[in-house]
Amino acid sequence: MHKVLLAVDGSSISDEAARWVSTLPHRNHWDLTILSVVQRPLVHDDDPLLNVYEKACDQDRKDAVAHYDKISTLFDGTSVSVRHRIESGSPNETIVDTAKAMGADLIVVGAKGRSQISRMLLGSVSDHVATHAHCSVLVVRSAGRHEYEQGFRVCLAFGVDAPAQAALREMTEIAWRSDTVFHVLSIASYLHDFFGVLPEDSQIVRQYHENLNQAHDQLLTVSSQTQTHLIENEHVGEGIVTFAERNAIDMVVVGEKSRSGVSRFLLGSTSRYVLRHAECSVWIARNYQVREDEPVPEKSPTVIA
Repeated sequence: MHKVLLAVDGSSISDEAARWVSTLPHRNHWDLTILSVVQRPLVHDDDPLLNVYEKACDQDRKDAVAHYDKISTLFDGTSVSVRHRIESGSPNETIVDTAKAMGADLIVVGAKGRSQISRMLLGSVSDHVATHAHCSVLVVRSAGRHEYEQGFRVCLAFGVDAPAQAALREMTEIAWRSDTVFHVLSIASYLHDFFGVLPEDSQIVRQYHENLNQAHDQLLTVSSQTQTHLIENEHVGEGIVTFAERNAIDMVVVGEKSRSGVSRFLLGSTSRYVLRHAECSVWIARNYQVREDEPVPEKSPTVIA
């Protein structure tokens, strides 16, 4: 990753997202764009409240500059070039469009919802960005830790499908500190219904563990503390969320296939479930996925150590 877009709105959760980005390790120089979106209401020129709206927008721009001045200091002395961009419009579309125009590799956005109801609401900025963005998206939640601290716990939802393989590759390109703890998790859904209770030495269980061990070995290039887990749950998303809660995970990583056309507007069922139900931050990995109208390469992606 080289180009990162951090969307902020002056809230405490966007401050947390900024701190998270400032401590996220990286091997290469980053170009960071901090985006503030000013929502200007659509009014007629003869609207009696036009001047009031204009003054409010001007104040929002001043507040955005002040907020940028505060959080930009987090990147002093780092290998990050920081610039500020103020746009007008709907935050949902503006964040997605700006990221695409600048060729962003990662969008970071805060999610304010902490309760079950607020996380389930449709139309939130984080939900829209995660669904429509062309690149990877990190949704930072106010629950749990967001600064990259000692013993940071990452859960990588893993399988043999292309999105999961791409998410694995994306994680190996980040210079995680050696004390980062990775949990590679596979969910065996409906195995009990189809096969009954499976012994550990059964062929299908051995295949699961073989895939997990391959992921484990690749992650050892960036973290010596990597564990693998195979659990049964008829609902993959629920299994991931439950595991994250029980193991105090700080960030869940799920792979999501890049899409074209109308299908791009639909987030995968597992990704959507995790995004809306996990209490921790969620990283939706897309950067190494091809569009569904492009051929999938036969060779597995090369892991960069």
